[in-house]
Amino acid sequence: MSDETKVPLPDLENGGIPTVSDAGALAPDNEPTTRGAADLEAVFDVPVQVSAVLGRARMEVGELLRLGPGTVLELDRKVGEAIDIYVNNRLVARGEVVLVEEKLGVTMTEIIKADR
Repeated sequence: MSDETKVPLPDLENGGIPTVSDAGALAPDNEPTTRGAADLEAVFDVPVQVSAVLGRARMEVGELLRLGPGTVLELDRKVGEAIDIYVNNRLVARGEVVLVEEKLGVTMTEIIKADR
């Protein structure tokens, strides 16, 4: 690839995430600036771990061993309070629990922008 056809990469470390209005700055002058989900196709198969945390509790190992079926464990969250959504152990969003076809799901209500 010659220097004339290279597309500059955004500076993601300093919040330089490209938007639709920035797309023209990323493409050479003579090419269309249409970008979409297909541009991310290279990362579609990258595995990530997603966790939805309803709440947390601290206890000693002895207390943990005494837990049994039907034990109620008090968490640090109230009913109706937003849950935390982590991707690869990094907080990325907050959301709420929903019921989808008799299965629990999570809907994101707030995206957390990480300060770097």
